[in-house]
Amino acid sequence: MAKNTSSSAFRKIDVDQYCEDNFKEDDSDVGGPTGPDETEVLGLLNKGQHIEALRTVLMNAPLGSKNQLVKENALNLTLKVLLSIKTSQIDEAIKALGKDYIDVLMKYVYKGFEMPSEGSSGHLLVWHEKAYNVGGVGSIIRVLADSKRA
Repeated sequence: MAKNTSSSAFRKIDVDQYCEDNFKEDDSDVGGPTGPDETEVLGLLNKGQHIEALRTVLMNAPLGSKNQLVKENALNLTLKVLLSIKTSQIDEAIKALGKDYIDVLMKYVYKGFEMPSEGSSGHLLVWHEKAYNVGGVGSIIRVLADSKRA
């Protein structure tokens, strides 16, 4: 038999709080990633250690940060490193990265495509091709589907 459902306690629940339109992400960015150390990276570039500078920039990428200024600084620094590496050294740089940082590299390449500068698009296309050869289509899909933007 059915139970007595004369209770109206269920009507006191605010169902609007579960509406997707009312959803707000946490704004707390306490202790988030601060990005790569610019002086360290520029020092490596000045010494000619371009591959180490690239590795440093990608390892310290502020992907989880909500601070737009930190992300823009990291993007500018990463693009400076990417454009400073000669086309003939790109294969060596990608092999030194390993598969762990190919997706992060692809994120920065796509972000660089969004903000082209003089001569950067052709160089970034070479980076894209070489990273694609290592990461495959899966790398592109992971970058485009990831909610953590560069």
